[in-house]
Amino acid sequence: MSIQEDYGSLVFGAKTMGKYLSHKTYQSLLATMKNGTALDPSIADEVAVGMKNWALDYGATHFTHWFQPLTGTTAEKHDSFFNPSSEGGVVASFSGKELTQGEPDASSFPSGGLRATFEARGYTAWDPTSPAFIKKNSDGVSVLCIPTVFCGYHGEALDRKAPLLRSQAALVKQLHRVAKLFGVEDTERPYATLGPEQEYFLVDAEVYRKRPDLVQTGRTLFGVRPARHQQLEDHYFGKIKNRVLSFMAEVDRELWKLGIPAKTRHNEVSPAQFELAPVFEEQNLSSDHNMLTMEILQNVAERYGMVCLTHEKPFDGVNGSGKHNNWSVTGPDGKNWLTPGKTPHENAKFLMVLVSIIKGVDTFAPLLRASVASAGNDHRLGANEAPPAIISIFLGDQLTDIIQQLEKGRPESSKAGGVLEIGVSSLPKLPKDATDRNRTSPFAFTGNKFEFRAVGSDQSCATANTALNAIVAWALDEVMNEIEALTSKGTDFNSALQSVLQKEIKEHKRVLFDGNGYSDEWKAEAKRRGLPNLTNTLEAIEAYRDPKVIKLYKDAGILSEIELESRYVIEKEKYEAVVALEANCALTMAKTMFLPEGISYSAELADSCSSLTDYAHAGVSSLAKKASTEVEALIKEIDKLEEAIGKGSPKDELQGMHNVRLHVDALEKIVPGSQWPVPSYGEMFFIG
Repeated sequence: MSIQEDYGSLVFGAKTMGKYLSHKTYQSLLATMKNGTALDPSIADEVAVGMKNWALDYGATHFTHWFQPLTGTTAEKHDSFFNPSSEGGVVASFSGKELTQGEPDASSFPSGGLRATFEARGYTAWDPTSPAFIKKNSDGVSVLCIPTVFCGYHGEALDRKAPLLRSQAALVKQLHRVAKLFGVEDTERPYATLGPEQEYFLVDAEVYRKRPDLVQTGRTLFGVRPARHQQLEDHYFGKIKNRVLSFMAEVDRELWKLGIPAKTRHNEVSPAQFELAPVFEEQNLSSDHNMLTMEILQNVAERYGMVCLTHEKPFDGVNGSGKHNNWSVTGPDGKNWLTPGKTPHENAKFLMVLVSIIKGVDTFAPLLRASVASAGNDHRLGANEAPPAIISIFLGDQLTDIIQQLEKGRPESSKAGGVLEIGVSSLPKLPKDATDRNRTSPFAFTGNKFEFRAVGSDQSCATANTALNAIVAWALDEVMNEIEALTSKGTDFNSALQSVLQKEIKEHKRVLFDGNGYSDEWKAEAKRRGLPNLTNTLEAIEAYRDPKVIKLYKDAGILSEIELESRYVIEKEKYEAVVALEANCALTMAKTMFLPEGISYSAELADSCSSLTDYAHAGVSSLAKKASTEVEALIKEIDKLEEAIGKGSPKDELQGMHNVRLHVDALEKIVPGSQWPVPSYGEMFFIG
């Protein structure tokens, strides 16, 4: 079968639906999927039968409501299509009720206090805007997966998809208002788009199994960077090795079958690090597709004797992995509204949307930081790699110049030349790629989209995009209210627009920064500007308790105060649990693997001294003393780490792990590689 024929073959999308549904039902479901209109309940039974027949044709025996609980992963409970018949056999059945609603146990998932242990009832509800699909494992076992939202008995959101869908509704409402304000033809449903670039590492499965830290925590808690790592800058975009290329090709084929538009694949900066990027899609679908992408990367890696690592910082001393979250909006005219237009109204609209985004990001920077907070991402954010923990916006020379001129009144020139009319002011012509790229910026305009680079490689895109949708919807509402207030008093539209944009730029320009986000100078400058620098998860998630954030989410109908509080509790508990798990793993490895080897090698060196020449004796004696000193220091730090674990303080546990690692890594530089109890970084980096 050709790629064209195979593409989307495992998806109950438009092409498939037409073969299994009546024309009337097909048109009704298609309208729901495309326009977000309410599902006609009368078609549920027919759709269920069509899905079942399609799934049976692919050998599926079970269906599942596929959902995204607050664990950060996906969940599924498989139910068989087959039920006993009166004749003594079985009959395959699947009803509209089974399609549209499920009932998993809600007490066994994180709820942050929304559900008590004895309050077990929860519901999954079909999300028809994200097509059902079939998952097939390497043994050919097929399961029909139905994307759903997950909520508690009283309707409280217990997942990441429900808030995302609610935030999309809030954004869509404001995009319709913008269209009306600017006289834009309202012909279709507007939506946010998303293109998440997925970074990951590959290591040999055999090596992986010999590293308890990798197996249990997803990252190495010990390890010395080898002489050759990423300093030659030769891995990025370099030749892809045959084994990895075969893996990538199979990943692409698996993704294409699920209708996931995988587009780009390449070597990333660090050895054994790679990237996969898709074509942009509607945000909710793209978010679902990214969760599937991570699963497929891990499944296919197993077939090639490898393990795919999506932890944000699996190796110390080299680049970590992010998920560059490319976000934009498509208006009801079907056009990307972050692309400068060809008419005065189009460019005025572009600038209003742009300034609204600046306003939203500046006002709610802590919320954006909280949306990407995790124990894993803390090792990456604020480190010497993109992006820093300080949320700032990169616009590039040309747009920054225009914004500065607009703030002063009438922008009439451009570094790129040309004139672009917006009404009462003149603005320069904006080419498609009006900016350079700034890898140090957490929120960068890259031509027709914003790239939120702070999302961690192991995280769901949904939380960050919920926040993005919410703050932009809020800012658009605020800006339009200001414009409408002026025009209601007789100010003409263009004058009102320019007045409001000038005001907003003056109030929020502090968040604009095009320089080096890694530099100490920027940290000092950001502090002077009053920008928050939330360097760890516990600081960042306090945003969920900010009255301003609570009001934002409540007013937009995204999360209630108790739902938002539950997110705070869940993220705090998860952070503490992850740090404690890592601390216990580090303690066990240090006590049972590295300390015994250090003691053994110290004794071996001491015993060998008597049989050596004076010159050799002096050298070995010095090495033995060094090893012995590190062993002695390691014993002390192990005791301190054990004490920190007993107190349950994440800060002390992290510091304790760091101190233990210093001496373990020092011993790794002394003990012969053949005697070191775990594979080294060098053995893991250069995968064949």
